[in-house]
Amino acid sequence: MSGGATPAALPGAWSLGLRRGALEIRQFVRQRDAVVFTFAFPVVFLALFASIFHDTVEGSGVTASQLYAAGMVAAGIMSTSFQSLGISIAVERDEKVLRRLRGTPMPPASYFFGKVWLVLVTGLAETAVLLLVGTVVFDLDLPASAAKWFAFAWIFALGLTGCALLGIAVSSLPRSGKSASSVVVLPFLILQFISGVFIPVGQIPGWLLDVGALFPLKWMCQGLRGVFLPESAAVLEQAGDWEYGKVALVLGAWVLGGLALCLLTFRWKGRRDG
Repeated sequence: MSGGATPAALPGAWSLGLRRGALEIRQFVRQRDAVVFTFAFPVVFLALFASIFHDTVEGSGVTASQLYAAGMVAAGIMSTSFQSLGISIAVERDEKVLRRLRGTPMPPASYFFGKVWLVLVTGLAETAVLLLVGTVVFDLDLPASAAKWFAFAWIFALGLTGCALLGIAVSSLPRSGKSASSVVVLPFLILQFISGVFIPVGQIPGWLLDVGALFPLKWMCQGLRGVFLPESAAVLEQAGDWEYGKVALVLGAWVLGGLALCLLTFRWKGRRDG
């Protein structure tokens, strides 16, 4: 019998995913322009809209700036998940990073676990920045009850997960890394206008609201307005209610639907790689 030592077992997918996530976060932090854009973009838009439109909304008991603050938190969540992954994965595919990773012993799941950690950390950080700006500058009230914080937690978790999965799926659409920004940013920008981020839902045509209701951003905005605004502001919603049940249903459906889209569309190789 051979007296050689038994080869050490490779780390599991979860352990490698943690290491991959730490690497993803370090790489993100080193890209100062990406960090500044990711965190400054929603804060600048919040400051602009909330400063221009600051009157009290009739019959709601809240100011327009408070409405914008709640909506921008939702947009920030989608920015760090859908937009970030949709662009970065497309670039990595075009630069053959995914192809090289697929040829290593690392389980494929570890790559996605790493992206999950990146999205979670950046999403929490950006949300904290927006809440700080919203509360200090624009009088956004933080939840005063455990039930409100619980609602915030599940809306954040479902919204971030669904948007991240949608971003992974959308990353397969661009033909190259250079076109990724155009393919991903344009629909995200349109959704912000028809989902209650930049324009109150009462001023958006019904058919556009119906289009926005097909996607998670509208429901994240509505749910987070319910978390951060008083009950009197519910009259501004299309149904006159926060509809937490429908928010959970739609966001949960996007988690399952996003996962299905990822399984059907994700590619390790670019279209030009054969």
